[in-house]
Amino acid sequence: MSWLVFKYFITAALVVIISEFAKRSDKLRGLIAALPIVTFLTLIWLYVEKQPDSKIINHAWYTFWYVLPTLPMFFAFPFIYPKIGFWPTMGVSVVITLISLVLLSMIVKHFGIELW
Repeated sequence: MSWLVFKYFITAALVVIISEFAKRSDKLRGLIAALPIVTFLTLIWLYVEKQPDSKIINHAWYTFWYVLPTLPMFFAFPFIYPKIGFWPTMGVSVVITLISLVLLSMIVKHFGIELW
């Protein structure tokens, strides 16, 4: 149980520190947001907890494929937000990401990659 609390503390502390640091610049904030910090932390925790190499490798592999469908949402967000506001834009962003994920899944399936 103490290991779990430690992991929560370290992960939360890093997120808070990074978010506070990122308040200084829009460009810096974007760069920090683009860094795969959660993925790095997950890979580190998997490794420290002595998970099989295949589990660590699969996490990195599927993270790559699941990041791709988020890119259209990040592109569309700045154009949609001024027109319809924050929360509706968040909803549209979820829809864009889901549609992108379905389309990507259908495309990569032809190459033997199963995302579902």
